[in-house]
Amino acid sequence: MLNPARIRVLAVGKARKGWVRDGLASYHKRLPGLTVVELRDSSPEREAEALLAELRGDEQLVALTEEGQSLGSVQLAERLRDSGSGRLAFVIGGADGLAPRLKQRAAWTLSLSPLTFPHELARLLLLEQLYRAQTILQGGPYHRG
Repeated sequence: MLNPARIRVLAVGKARKGWVRDGLASYHKRLPGLTVVELRDSSPEREAEALLAELRGDEQLVALTEEGQSLGSVQLAERLRDSGSGRLAFVIGGADGLAPRLKQRAAWTLSLSPLTFPHELARLLLLEQLYRAQTILQGGPYHRG
């Protein structure tokens, strides 16, 4: 089972568009315990410093990057299930992406798509996929894959 309380999303930049904020709020309600931390955007190196400073010692860093592993929703759910009771920190970079040293530090990298998305939309897609993973693992009707 997926425990949202053991997952944090560390995101560079603020969600500014109202419809994105509404979507984020909707999925956040469905994932009680999930924490989202917004960090100020800057250069990739400064963002990396801030993200690494925010990372807890007991968290595995999962970097969202276009070079990351591309998983289907069921595969992502299984990967999350297999992470056991460990804590995960999903990291979403700013407009210029993640610094190489941050990607190298990641326990694993994930690609949401071969397409490039604005960080706000990537955050919304990630929360939706985390919710979908939870429903897959619970056997709920949300996922009809």
